[in-house]
Amino acid sequence: MRKAKPKKRQVLPDPVFGDVKVTKFVNHLMYDGKKNTAYEIFYSALETVKKKLPNEEKSSLEIWKSALDNITPQVEVKSRRVGGATFQVPTEIRPDRKESISMKNLIIYSRKRGGKTMSDKLSAEIVDAFNNQGGAYKRKEDMHRMAEANRAFAHFRF
Repeated sequence: MRKAKPKKRQVLPDPVFGDVKVTKFVNHLMYDGKKNTAYEIFYSALETVKKKLPNEEKSSLEIWKSALDNITPQVEVKSRRVGGATFQVPTEIRPDRKESISMKNLIIYSRKRGGKTMSDKLSAEIVDAFNNQGGAYKRKEDMHRMAEANRAFAHFRF
């Protein structure tokens, strides 16, 4: 490679939980640089999750983390041209990309949901992902199904 790899930026932990993962999620959630608004949406969504699952012994942050784990894909398909034909080649995903994909899917599918506020939509999607259902979980299952269907082309991996 001609150019050096860019340095990874340091992400600071969030003010309430002191967790870097929360800050990354809020950065994905944020529109137009309005980080405070994104934090308010996230924290109110976690409070709503706690109200929706009162008999759960986990904290709302742990529920959110396990929901993220439930919708994190392990494999994805990448297009690869071999001799004029394009194959969907299943490949494993890097850990940082796994995290990013799961966060983005959770946010995308919560934005598509019906509901009053974004925090309501996000909390509903978190509860669904925690219970292994909802749009983001279905997306993960579809990715795995695609990879399984194209397992014959795994030898084209690059």
